[in-house]
Amino acid sequence: MDLTTAKTLAGRGKMSRREFVQFALASGVTVAAANTMFAQAAKAEPKKGGTFRIGLGSGATTDTLDPALFPDSFNGVYGSGTLRSTLTEVTPDGKVAGDVAESFEASPDAKTWVVKLKKGVEFHNGKSLEAADVIASYNHHRSEDSKSAAKSLLKPLVDIKADGKDTVVFTLDGGNADFPYLISDFHLNILPAVDGKADALSGVGTGPYALDKFEPGVKGTGKRFANYHGTTWFDAVEVVSIIDATARVNALVGGEVDYIDRVDPKVLENLKGAPDVEIAEVAGFAHYTAPLITKDAPFNDNNIRLALKYAINRQEIVDKVLFGHGSPGLDNPIAPGVPFYHEPKVKHTYDPEKAKFYLKQAGVGSLKVDLSAADAAFAGAVDAAVLIKDSAAKAGIDVNVVREPNDGYWDNVWLKKPWSLSYWSGRPTPDLMFTTAYAAGASWNESYWNNDQFNKLLVEARSELDQGKRAALYAEMQDLVAEDGGAIVLMFYNFLGGHLKTLAHGKIAPNLDVDGLRIVNRWWFA
Repeated sequence: MDLTTAKTLAGRGKMSRREFVQFALASGVTVAAANTMFAQAAKAEPKKGGTFRIGLGSGATTDTLDPALFPDSFNGVYGSGTLRSTLTEVTPDGKVAGDVAESFEASPDAKTWVVKLKKGVEFHNGKSLEAADVIASYNHHRSEDSKSAAKSLLKPLVDIKADGKDTVVFTLDGGNADFPYLISDFHLNILPAVDGKADALSGVGTGPYALDKFEPGVKGTGKRFANYHGTTWFDAVEVVSIIDATARVNALVGGEVDYIDRVDPKVLENLKGAPDVEIAEVAGFAHYTAPLITKDAPFNDNNIRLALKYAINRQEIVDKVLFGHGSPGLDNPIAPGVPFYHEPKVKHTYDPEKAKFYLKQAGVGSLKVDLSAADAAFAGAVDAAVLIKDSAAKAGIDVNVVREPNDGYWDNVWLKKPWSLSYWSGRPTPDLMFTTAYAAGASWNESYWNNDQFNKLLVEARSELDQGKRAALYAEMQDLVAEDGGAIVLMFYNFLGGHLKTLAHGKIAPNLDVDGLRIVNRWWFA
C-alpha cells in the first residue's frame, strides 16, 4: 500500500487517524504533515448525514413556491436547488450538463432541440417524470397572463411537444446555440402536471430534498428524497432568511447556521479570525447595478444617463464598500470569463467635467434626483449610495439618498422607483444575460431600456452559428449597452460566503451565488 491509497482509505473512514499517522511515519512523513494529510483526506471524501443550515441575505414575506416568481437567491436555493430540478445545469467549470435530461441534441440550424429524459426520475409524491410534465412546466411560463421572469427567455419557443413519454421536442423561431444553457435557468423547474397544468405551489419536485415546512420570509426546510436521481449528502436542509448582514455573521460565528452568503467585506478580516470559520471567495459573473428607469423623464434622455455614469466614482465604491473584493464596472454586465466578453470602447471612469458636459447637452445646468437604497439590495448598498451622492455633487448633481425598508424592497422599490440599487449573479452566456435583463419587454429589464438596434442584434446573434460573426455581434451589443443602456453597472463583486470548517466542497461555481444555487447537493459535512 502506498500513501495515496492510505489517503483514500482515511477519507472513506476505513483507516483511523492513528493508523494513518503510523503508516505515514513509516513512509518518512513528519507527524505534523501526517496529521494535516489525514485531516485533508477525511474532509475531501463526501459523507452522508446531518442537517445543513444555510443563512441567506435574501427572502421576503411575499415569497412563493411558484418558480415563475422567484426573485432572488433564497428562492433559487430553496425553491429550485433544494426542491426541484431543471432539464440541465451549469457545472462549476462553466459547462452545461444534464440534470433530469439524459441528452440534448440540436438540428443543424439549432432551431429544433430534442431532449431525452433520464429513466426512473421520480417526483416526491411518487409520480414518474414524463414528457407531459416538462411541457406543462414550460407552458406555465409562456401563457399570455404569465408574469414569469423566464417568459422572455422562452419567447423564441414556438412549439413544444412529446415524442413518447421520455422525449421532448422544442422548436424555436430561430437557431439558438445556447439553448442547453437557457433551459438551466433556475425558474424553469420541472413540476408535476395535474390535468395538463403545472403544479407550481405544492413544492413537489424531483429535487434532492422534499418539502417539510415553508414559511415565506422566514425559512424553508426539506428532508432528503430517497429516490433522488442524483447525488446528495445531507439528511435534511434548513434555508433561513437573515437579511441583516451583521445578524448573518453572528449566526455563523454562534454556530446557529453552517453557511452564510453575501458576507459584508467590512467584517471579512474579523470573520477570517474566527477559529471555526472558513471563507469561500469566488470571482465570477456577479455585479451590482444602479438601474435608471428609462421610460420616464429625466432618465429617458441618454445625456442624463451618461452624466450620471461619469459622475460616479466606482473605484472608490470598490475600495470602500467591497474593500477590494471586486472591480469597477464599465456599464457592461458581461463579465470577463464569459464567452464573447468584450471590453466596451468607451469606459465611463469618474470624470465630473464630462458629467457636466452631458448635463449641458441635456439642456440643464444642474440635476436633482432621488436614489432609493437598502442593504437588501446588497451588503453596503446604503454606503454605496452615499458615496454616489458625494461624487456626483462635484458634477453639479444633487443625489437625494432615500433609505428604503429591507423587507419588501424587491416588490416595492426595484422595477418601480425611478433610480434604485440592484444586484445580479450574472449568467453564463451573453444571450441569457441580455435576454433576461436588457431585451425590450423582458420581465426583469430593470431599466425598461428599449433599443431597436440592440433588440435586432440579440435575435441575430442568438441564431448565428459562425463563432467569429457571433463574437462581432455581441461586441456591438456590449458597446450599445454601455453607451446607451439604463442600468449603470457599478462593479463586479466576488461571491463571499462563510462556512463552518465542518463543511467541505469541491470547486465552487462562478455563474450564480451560493455555488450556482446548488449548494445543498454539492456540499457535505466532513
